Amino acid sequence: MTDKRGSMVAHSSDDVRGTLYIVATPIGNLDDFSRRAEKILREVDYIAAEDTRHTRRLLNHFGIEAKLFSIHDHNEKDKSEYVASLLEEGKSVALVSDAGTPLISDPGYHIVSFLRARGLTVAPVPGACALISALCASGLPTDQFFFAGFVPAKSKARCDLFDSWKTQAGTVVFYESTHRIYDSIKDVLSVYGDDARLVLAREVTKTFETFLSGTAAEILAMFDADANQMRGEFVVMLSFTQESGDEKELEAKRILGILLEDLPVKQAAAMAAKLTGEKKNYLYKMALEMQNT
Repeated sequence: MTDKRGSMVAHSSDDVRGTLYIVATPIGNLDDFSRRAEKILREVDYIAAEDTRHTRRLLNHFGIEAKLFSIHDHNEKDKSEYVASLLEEGKSVALVSDAGTPLISDPGYHIVSFLRARGLTVAPVPGACALISALCASGLPTDQFFFAGFVPAKSKARCDLFDSWKTQAGTVVFYESTHRIYDSIKDVLSVYGDDARLVLAREVTKTFETFLSGTAAEILAMFDADANQMRGEFVVMLSFTQESGDEKELEAKRILGILLEDLPVKQAAAMAAKLTGEKKNYLYKMALEMQNT
């Protein structure tokens, strides 16, 4: 068996430790499965899978026989010691998620962190990732971006999170499900109005791959016109207008600075909210920070 450099993958030995390979798998199109990923999965001693049934179908498609065990959100802390013991015996293990790159909104962080702390080897085997695939084809700025994973299920928590992005540099990216996509975009509209440009990548690399772009209101109109556009898995990308980012914060601080010369914090925040259209709680926190600096 070969390691990531092409030399033999180690089996049981008193003086040779094994490697945990983080293997990306296709997110839709099976042709995206790399030759190296296929080779690693054929050669490792064990495959740790998010869902063994799902991974078994992928392995069967490529004629790969392997010893599988499960690692998911609810057991990965408990499995960390087990994986470490396998590597210390000289066994090689591949970690896969149901689709895409493990650890990117998928299980694996606790195990990788645990193994690194033990001085054990973890090697990436790159491949498909919905985040990167969507972003590079979005037409939005890619020089800086912030990935938020899956956003909260409750509207209040979602809006609070969206509101915190108002000063975020670059494009913001998050994942959303078919069941919550409409409500999430409604919340984007309530927080940003027309100050955010959106691109939604739906079913990336799959048969019905679609990119929708526009303001939140325009995206919602597309959903209302064709409910099929709400089906599938989504990568949501937001790019803010210049005013909705740093310059809008600077203007709010300027106004607050003037008001705080003559008004208490609470009144200054309330007055600034009327002048800027920003949320009073956001401005109240800003005013407190300004007074403490």
